[in-house]
Amino acid sequence: MTSGPIRVLLVDDHPVVRAGYRRLFEGGGDIQVVAEAGSGEEGYRLFTELDVDVVVMDLSMPGMGGLEAVRRMLSREPEAKTLVFSVHDNEAMLAQALRAGVRGYLTKQSAPQVMAEAIRRVAAGETFIDPLLADHVAEPGTEEAGPLAQLTPREFQVFRLLAEGYTVNEIARVLSISPKTAGVHHTRVMNKLEVRTSGQLVRLALRHGVITS
Repeated sequence: MTSGPIRVLLVDDHPVVRAGYRRLFEGGGDIQVVAEAGSGEEGYRLFTELDVDVVVMDLSMPGMGGLEAVRRMLSREPEAKTLVFSVHDNEAMLAQALRAGVRGYLTKQSAPQVMAEAIRRVAAGETFIDPLLADHVAEPGTEEAGPLAQLTPREFQVFRLLAEGYTVNEIARVLSISPKTAGVHHTRVMNKLEVRTSGQLVRLALRHGVITS
C-alpha cells in the first residue's frame, strides 16, 4: 500500500450507492475513490488503466458480474486487493468469492462505517469477512457444503448467468469464451446439479440466494 489516502475503485451498478459511499469516504480523509464503474466490464477496464489500492466490487451486475471481473483482475494481477460488497449474505456466494481470491466480503446490510474499516483492513493485507457471515466460513474439509460446492468458479458463473436468463451464445459473449465452451459448461452445470430444465435451475438459484426474485 502506498503512502497517502487509500486509492479505491468502486464498482456497483447503482449510482446512488456509489455516490453515498464516495461522500462517506471523503469525510474520513484516509480513503479516496479515484474512479467508479457501473459494470464488471467497465471496472476491469479501469483496473487495467489506474493505480488503485483496493477494488470494491458488487457481485450482481448486468453482464459478466462481479465474480468474473474479480477473476480477470486477479489473473492479470494476482496480488490485487479486492473487497466484495454484495446484497448476497449466503454461504454459496461467500464461498465462491473466497475461491475467486477476494481479500474481503461485506454485505450491504452492514453499517456504512464497516465498509471503511473493511477497506483499511484489506489495504493493509488482511482478510476481512463481514461479522454477519463469520459463522458461514466453514472448517477445512467442510467448506462449501451443498450442491453448488461441486461447481468450479467458471461453472458457477455460467450457472448464475443461466439463472438470470442468458442463452448459451450470450454467455459466450459475456465471458469471452467460445459458444462451444459455453455449451460444455452448460452441460456440466446441469449434470452436476442434477437438474433437467431451466425452471429447476432457476429455482435452485433462488433457493441458494444466487439470484433474487
